[in-house]
Amino acid sequence: MAGAAGALAAAPAGRLHDRGHAGRTTGVALLLLTLSWLPLAFTGESLWALAAGAILLDLAVQAVHVTSQSMIYARRPDAGGRVIGGYMIFYSAGSALGALASTSLYAAAGWPAICLLGAAFSLLASAVWAATRERPGRRP
Repeated sequence: MAGAAGALAAAPAGRLHDRGHAGRTTGVALLLLTLSWLPLAFTGESLWALAAGAILLDLAVQAVHVTSQSMIYARRPDAGGRVIGGYMIFYSAGSALGALASTSLYAAAGWPAICLLGAAFSLLASAVWAATRERPGRRP
């Protein structure tokens, strides 16, 4: 049930992109992604924390995913399929590396370390977004 939240985020994220708010939507979603690790850190004590963290994480990831693909297609409609295919290759590779890293880290340091790793990657993504986002008067 908690995983269905991401599906609910896809359409609004797409509409926000269509209205010209993809950058802001991505920034807010990355903030939510970072915040999602806080309740997830308490999953050993509360199933409500697990549900809240999973919902926030899923909403955020889906919103970023939809806005990223929408921005790719908007910039290169003639090559959207190829460029999104490349995006998906890197998305899958990142997921695989994350799974490897988190499995090793969990074995070495447990769940709190996983939550710190997730929050660190989320903060890193936020920093990249902030450094590369389009600003008024700045050329893309």
